[in-house]
Amino acid sequence: MLKVNNIEVVYSDVILVLRGISLEVPAGQIVSLLGANGAGKSTTLKAVSGLLRTQQGAVTRGSIEFEGQRIDGMSPEEIVRLGIVQVIEGRPLFRHLTVEENLLTGALFRRAPGSELKRDLDQVYHYFPRLQEFRHRTSGYLSGGEQQMIVIGRALMGKPRLMLLDEPSLGLAPMLVQNIFEIIRQINQESGVAILLVEQNANVALHTAEYAYVMENGRIVMNGSADQLQNNADIKEFYLGLTAIGERKSYRDVKHYKRRKRWLG
Repeated sequence: MLKVNNIEVVYSDVILVLRGISLEVPAGQIVSLLGANGAGKSTTLKAVSGLLRTQQGAVTRGSIEFEGQRIDGMSPEEIVRLGIVQVIEGRPLFRHLTVEENLLTGALFRRAPGSELKRDLDQVYHYFPRLQEFRHRTSGYLSGGEQQMIVIGRALMGKPRLMLLDEPSLGLAPMLVQNIFEIIRQINQESGVAILLVEQNANVALHTAEYAYVMENGRIVMNGSADQLQNNADIKEFYLGLTAIGERKSYRDVKHYKRRKRWLG
């Protein structure tokens, strides 16, 4: 469904952030991008959704294709109309609007009749019953977990075929993280929406996705099925915090160049 072909991304014409990124998202699957802060994960999503333009960024080499159609030269509006919707990190909302008003903003570009919007809202409330309970409350007063439900629900109102999820676990309690990711799996299984998931929590990401890519310093340094990566010694040690004998190890205890040598050498 999505093919990112050896792209480079530059900000402000001088800052090279992505260096030859290639990845694929098959139809109906969940694919995860793993990596530390600053690895280039969010920039990769923005390259796909077209939001780079809002931050003086551009794809300067390579191409991005969605179902065989090149999209890296399109505007964000055109990309959304193709069925690609990004859920931005940090849970941005129209905080003065109610929950339901926020959800309805996700369907503004569709010009759908009221009966269709009602059906789509019911589907969102099926995944997030708590939002139906709070549908008339001002969204800015809700908890972080409830706001995360709103931004995912708002994306669903756009009828996406591919959803780009950026750090859905950020700032949430562990129990809420588990709940959010169970719903993400349910959406994928029931609606067939393909998902490209950016997540620092490698453990939960690898239990959710079918395939994953590991990024470091703007490059893909490893990729494979979720099962393969879960059993990989480097992933266990550096992303799941486990050594070969099962004890936890601080990420800071390992030299950066050592990881790069093991992955790229």
